[in-house]
Amino acid sequence: MFRKILSLKKLTQDLFKNGTKEMTGRTRGARLRETIEKILREGEEPCLVIDFSGMGSIDFSWADEVVAKIVSRLWSNEYGEKFLVLKGLNPSQEENIGVALERKRLAILTIGPGGWRVIGSLNNYLIQTLKEVMKQKRLTLRQLSEKEKIGMNTSGTRLLNLYKKRLVLRIERGDDLKRETLHRGRPYIYQSLLS
Repeated sequence: MFRKILSLKKLTQDLFKNGTKEMTGRTRGARLRETIEKILREGEEPCLVIDFSGMGSIDFSWADEVVAKIVSRLWSNEYGEKFLVLKGLNPSQEENIGVALERKRLAILTIGPGGWRVIGSLNNYLIQTLKEVMKQKRLTLRQLSEKEKIGMNTSGTRLLNLYKKRLVLRIERGDDLKRETLHRGRPYIYQSLLS
């Protein structure tokens, strides 16, 4: 299995016995973050989807302590090759998480009824590249280069940056497409986290 869905509602009910749905404060956030980090480190699935359905408001301190810290640590590879997606955010939750991420120049993929979005801070050219990966589901640097009419080095850098920001999965490919193995380096396929 590629993804694990973690219900934040169930997790907070297990951790905090007072039944509150609000996600506020650094202290409460730190306790929850430590639990999520343990799940990320020990889980077999590379992608963790945190479902916010049924949760209440989020304040900036909580968003910074939980989401921004986890994303920052994902980007610095502290959990190994793991990925995080947020699901079921309401507009208020999304706004506070977005501000916490923007202040640290971080970004994360979210999914909801309207499809996928990136919240936080991400360069326009990376957003365009991410849109292409999401549309195609799987993409190589040669395919991106041909589609966008950009150099192989540029397309490789863009896809690598999306991978380092944990917004796409990178799979080392075998000899299935020999034509592309003529390019220097390892042949990778970059895949949508939602495929």
